[in-house]
Amino acid sequence: MLALVTGASSGIGLEYAKQLACDYHTDLLLVSNQEKELRDVATFLSETYGVKAIAHYADLSKTEAAEDLYKYCQENNLQVDILINNAGVFFFNPYVETSMKRIDLMLNLHMVTVAKLCRLFGEDMCRRGNGYILNMSSMSAWMAMPGIQTYNATKAFIYNFSKSLWYEFKTKGVGVTVMTPGAVDTALFGLAPNLRKLAVNLTVSIPPKKLVKRALRKMFKKKKSDMPGFINHLCTPLLKHTPDWLVFLVMKYIGKYQK
Repeated sequence: MLALVTGASSGIGLEYAKQLACDYHTDLLLVSNQEKELRDVATFLSETYGVKAIAHYADLSKTEAAEDLYKYCQENNLQVDILINNAGVFFFNPYVETSMKRIDLMLNLHMVTVAKLCRLFGEDMCRRGNGYILNMSSMSAWMAMPGIQTYNATKAFIYNFSKSLWYEFKTKGVGVTVMTPGAVDTALFGLAPNLRKLAVNLTVSIPPKKLVKRALRKMFKKKKSDMPGFINHLCTPLLKHTPDWLVFLVMKYIGKYQK
């Protein structure tokens, strides 16, 4: 089997590549816009686990990125059995202070390219009668929160798009799974080690290794969607009905924190 993993040079994407190589002995097509890091990862995985690992540098935020990647696979006779749409970006900004370039980047990367890759590789999978697609959404898909308005909206698109595809592709023998994790235990938010440990213990945050292991297990079972963490399940209904006064309070706090 061959797995195409986007955003595979670091973070959660790298963890997907590692576990697919180690636990499932899957050949890999690794895609990222970090060329050197990607080549190093491909070499490491190939030498360590004895799998075929191809490093393919690409900027997936470009409008034609999906078509170009699909064409590359056709020209090199690469049959993609597993598609993991993991590549993503995050930034916190008031909308009118966000450059058009960054807005385009997020919309294209999270929505346009994901939708096109599912269309192109999904057609081949449906024709063969088997395959797996895993899309990474977020618990923030249910949040209306200033500062991350574009991120939340794109993650909501991924969530609803993936669940709709699950119904269409299931009858063709192809699984489409969408993951909606809350916080992931990385250094992204700059929390102290003791607070990170507490968040993990409360299941508010999840270690990348544990998240990926769970996601792959759900994917191979062709589950529709999954949200890790008991607390996250309890919080989701509240996120949908967050009172306005609380949102403004959070905005005020974040504004002071940023200063």
